[in-house]
This record gives sequence, structure tokens and C-alpha cells, in this order.
Amino acid sequence: MAAVRIARITEEPLDAAAHLAAVDDPRAGAVTSFIGTVRDHDPDAATAVLALEYSSHPDAEATLHDIALTAIGDTRATVAVSHRVGRVEVGEAAVVIAVSTPHRAEAFEVCRAIIEAIKRELPVWKRQLTADGAAAWKGIGG
Repeated sequence: MAAVRIARITEEPLDAAAHLAAVDDPRAGAVTSFIGTVRDHDPDAATAVLALEYSSHPDAEATLHDIALTAIGDTRATVAVSHRVGRVEVGEAAVVIAVSTPHRAEAFEVCRAIIEAIKRELPVWKRQLTADGAAAWKGIGG
């Protein structure tokens, strides 16, 4: 059952339903998901956030796959995970994760491990665009 079904860096809008379908398995008793969306504010911004522009290193997709494998570890999890690049508007998904496992505790643990590792390790950078015309770059861990 354990597998990485999707590990993708893409400019296309993310489809949560497709991620959930990718981890569908009759042996799974639990499915968790995480959708990280662009919000209209940031504590460090003087005005409203309009959008984020993501860019990535050429190895980002392979790194994302490795992050998913590491999070799976010795569990029987199945994972689908994607991260957007390019311009992502407020309200749009920047990250989608779906995890299925035989039991709920593993599903939550694997899903959380993936998003935390993405924030720390994935070579994706974001440029935050705000209403006052400011643009702030944030890198790995930011």
C-alpha cells in the first residue's frame, strides 16, 4: 500500500479531488488532507497581500518526492502532494497533500511531517506582492 502516487511541482492550479482520488485505497481506514492557500494578509506586510509568486530549483520535484518517502517511513501510507510555482492568487491553493493509511493517527502524522518538511527543505521561494507595490522574497523555512 505504501507509495508516493503524486509528487509534483506545477504551474497548473492544484486539484484537491485528484489528490484524494490518487490515494484512494480500499485498505485505507483514514484519509487526511492539507490545503495551503494564499491568504490576503501577512504580519510582516504593511498592506494587503495580492498574490504570491513561487519559483523553484530544478531539483524541487525530486526533493518533494524524497520528502514524501521520508514522511511515509515504515508506515503503510499512500501520498499525493503538489506545490504550485508561478503566480498564485489569494484564495488559490499553493500546496495540496493527501494521505491515506489504515489508521487515522498515521495519516495525520504523515501529512503533518510532509508540510513541515516542505517548509524547511523544499527549494521553493516565494515573492509576496502587496497592495502598496512592495515585494518581499521569502526562502526555505520562511
